Amino acid sequence: MSNSTTIKQKELFGHPIGLYVLFFTEMWERFSYYGMRAILVLYLVAETQSGNAGLGWTNGDALSLYGTYTMLVYVMSIPGGWIADKFLGQKKSVLYGGLLLVAGHSILAVEEMWAFYTGLGLIIAGVGMLKPNISTMVGGLYQQGDIRRDKGFTIFYIGINVGAFLSSLIVGYVGEVHGWHYGFGLAGIGMALGLIQYVVGQKHLKHVGNFLGASENLEEKEAMKKPLTAIEKDRVVVLFISFLLVIVFWGAFEQAGGLMNIYAKENTNRMLMGWEVPASWFQSLNAMFIIFLGTSVALYWANRKLKGKISTSLFKMIIGLIIMGTGFFFMSAAASEFNSTGASAMYWLVLAYLFHTVGELCISPVALSYITKLAPVKYASLMMGVYFAMTGFGNKLAGLLGESAEGLGEFTVFTGIAVFCVLFGSLVMVFRKKLEKLTHGAEDNEGTIYEEAEGFELADN
Repeated sequence: MSNSTTIKQKELFGHPIGLYVLFFTEMWERFSYYGMRAILVLYLVAETQSGNAGLGWTNGDALSLYGTYTMLVYVMSIPGGWIADKFLGQKKSVLYGGLLLVAGHSILAVEEMWAFYTGLGLIIAGVGMLKPNISTMVGGLYQQGDIRRDKGFTIFYIGINVGAFLSSLIVGYVGEVHGWHYGFGLAGIGMALGLIQYVVGQKHLKHVGNFLGASENLEEKEAMKKPLTAIEKDRVVVLFISFLLVIVFWGAFEQAGGLMNIYAKENTNRMLMGWEVPASWFQSLNAMFIIFLGTSVALYWANRKLKGKISTSLFKMIIGLIIMGTGFFFMSAAASEFNSTGASAMYWLVLAYLFHTVGELCISPVALSYITKLAPVKYASLMMGVYFAMTGFGNKLAGLLGESAEGLGEFTVFTGIAVFCVLFGSLVMVFRKKLEKLTHGAEDNEGTIYEEAEGFELADN
């Protein structure tokens, strides 16, 4: 499918201005989500009679809810993507998702159990509407084959992590020190700011995220009705296989908000020059490293591609999984030190988050971009939704692994995760070339197109 008209876009720092509108929208959405995530498990396990009372749950129960909640947040991306493709378009779906998120975070500020579960439910629905569709809109800003697409997604990804970094520090501190529900409410304010910014920036998004079903272009309508071609089917197969990497990656990575969060709280010596570092602050390390390393990693892969070296999306994702898995060996060392001395040093967590971040930069923004390259246009948002659903299953897996630490111990769980990730990534690497043949050259022209990104929807051919 191709656009009947070419739309020239204003640019800033070599990318469409619309990218920065979506950047700040996602930044504030992630501020709200990661802020709440930073304190959720800590709130659940906090004693009911403490000065900052929580719910007094066991670690296992808290991690079970955490895994289920984070799974549903991303699984709801499937209906969110479907609604966008069939009824609303991505642009309106992002708006409605933002409204649901503001309502959900605001209700969490109420200190009642009905408000707690209602707020979580609204957040699940809101993220499901917003998350897959805003990512799809980023892909729509770039012409097929434009080498800037991966770099654009990395810039967008940095926006995600600016929000995550600020929220872990600000919401985490407010929640742990001044009250959990104040933290939840502060997260809602962040989402409201993001929503306002999104509405104001609509003039830069006129050509992306529109509902194709309402298009007056007969050629576009007919292309939505046609069955998938053999090439499109092959590409969908590759996407689904790559989703296995996604499940394993997030099953390991999301220990950050669960088991690693509790480990930082209970087993880590957090004293720094006479002051105890809040446990929730360690989650800001990942976002901080992404902010500092994001463009460098993206530039490394872009230069590697221009030099003719292996730098396909699938290759990046496999390497990312292996690097992230290696980071868990530092957590094994931390657990070993704790078992010997009764406390572990903070630098083990810092090193683990560093490796996790480099791995994440190789797999997560690349996976988002990969979908916009391979997904058939009429299933663009739905495929993005499936990707986030796979992320959700990984989150649930993370919760299950975290729960198992109560019986197996942290050392066994951390070491097991590290070994499995490295072995699984190596196994997929063996079949990489065969899988890449099924993409039918979707990435072959990258590096030859530098002209201004035009208003093409994703997976234009």
